[in-house]
Amino acid sequence: MKRCPECRRDYHDDSLLYCLDDGTALLDGPASAPGREEPQTAILRGVDRSGESPTTAQINSTDQTAISHSGPPAAPKAAVDKRLVGISFLVAVIVVTAGVLGYRYYSPTKPINSIAVLAFENRSGNADSDYLSDGLTESLIYRLSQLPDLKVSPTSSILRYKGKDTDLQKIASELGVQAIMSGRIAQRGDNLTISVELVDAANNKLLWGEQYERKISELLATQREIATEITNKLKVRLTGVDAAKAEKKYTDNNDAYQLYLRGRFYFAKRGKDNLLKGIDYYQHAIALDPNFALAYVGVAESYNLAVSNSNLSPQEAMPLAEAAVRRALEIDRSLAEAHAAHATSLIANWNWSDAEREYKRALELDPNAAETHYRYAINYLITVGRSDEAIAEIKRALELEPLSLAMNANLTSAYLAHRQPDLALEQAQKAYNLDPNHLSARLWLGLAYIGNARYDDAIALDEKILQVDPTDPDILYTVGYAYGRSGRRNEAEAVIRKLKDIAQTQYVDLTSIAAVYTGLNKRDEAFAELEKAFDSRSPTLAATLADPLLDPLRDDPRFNDLLRRMNLPE
Repeated sequence: MKRCPECRRDYHDDSLLYCLDDGTALLDGPASAPGREEPQTAILRGVDRSGESPTTAQINSTDQTAISHSGPPAAPKAAVDKRLVGISFLVAVIVVTAGVLGYRYYSPTKPINSIAVLAFENRSGNADSDYLSDGLTESLIYRLSQLPDLKVSPTSSILRYKGKDTDLQKIASELGVQAIMSGRIAQRGDNLTISVELVDAANNKLLWGEQYERKISELLATQREIATEITNKLKVRLTGVDAAKAEKKYTDNNDAYQLYLRGRFYFAKRGKDNLLKGIDYYQHAIALDPNFALAYVGVAESYNLAVSNSNLSPQEAMPLAEAAVRRALEIDRSLAEAHAAHATSLIANWNWSDAEREYKRALELDPNAAETHYRYAINYLITVGRSDEAIAEIKRALELEPLSLAMNANLTSAYLAHRQPDLALEQAQKAYNLDPNHLSARLWLGLAYIGNARYDDAIALDEKILQVDPTDPDILYTVGYAYGRSGRRNEAEAVIRKLKDIAQTQYVDLTSIAAVYTGLNKRDEAFAELEKAFDSRSPTLAATLADPLLDPLRDDPRFNDLLRRMNLPE
């Protein structure tokens, strides 16, 4: 006699191995425990008269089945119909197989701790709706990034797959994630159709799929609904604080939210005109919801980037960035992005201790923000001479965002600042091979060549780039420096004149001209340009002083005087 340890049902057929109700392995045991009322027992009906084997539909539960009691024992085993034994064995095999397949394909999957949200496909047939598909993608990435212990591939890593029909398992392998989310969005007038799929990439198993028919006015609520569904499917366990963070509402105004998405769309395009257009959308969002902290952060980030990319002068942009980020922090001091943007503004004012405090606070609030680790390294740690820590921070950023070309390229700068030119060149070549057309990858390969005294290689690379864009200030100062160091003085002087001409119509950081003078070993002229950069509050002056390109000036007392006046360690 056997018993199921789960449902405690008894079976008199000793040939059965598994419970016919729940598939649990049967155990040898007594028919019943004293004083316990026994449940009904599953049996097989007689064989179908057609001679076909019985199916699972023929397995019934009946109160007519003989069960153990204090009466006479059941019939001997020899009297059992042999066909029933065979049928029982067949059923047991079916149950076991079903159990295995069910566990493999239908049981709850183990918790997933990493995900990539691919760019939503715009099925509207109208490029003007791209802001909706891109914005929804970025919003979901942002909201999922708030979840604890969940790695989410950032926007910059997934953009390379946009518009490509790429194998999901390959994408998951390249990004180092377990799950992939993809979707499509179509706008027809005021109506939206959003289709979403979540796939466990390891076995190409669909975890969840849904289609939403919504009005465009419901976009904000729909985005939250999708994020909640995904959270549930990923089986993320949230504490009370974490749940509040994941469900946090940054605005309840759907129109403001759509304007914010448009701002993010143009911010991602870069370039002066796009940044200014993005700022305009952010400002319109703020007009509709004056407490929309993320929109203020968008304004600050845009102005900071415009200065960093020499699109706007620091005198013009930095006060506006500072005002926006201070307002964001007044509204919400728990916003990690606001603290990171504030750190950038403080660095522009050479307030180093407060800048580090803000970077650290941002990382406390969001330790998985790759961009913050990266900015902390290149904006602060390298500048104050802590290049070993900068290397560690950029490597941490790359663990979170391994495909970021900017981060891969700028790791070169940390190696150069740490006076490891061989590692710098190795890293620069790696970044360049990922994308030879990437601006940062090209710039830092040229600078790595210079750091290894391979001036001819730097010149060949930079001259090739200048054939396409002859007014790129970064490439001009790099090739100008290499000209000077390799003895091609006339060509270096020509670069200086060209940079000064460009400065008549657009912002050119004066540190670029100082660097070329340094390559020519013209110290007085170099320091004159550095002083002008100091007076104009150059946003790159501090980083330039940490650059190995200026090593020929370091033994001059004027160099340490500059460091002292900028509150930097001498």
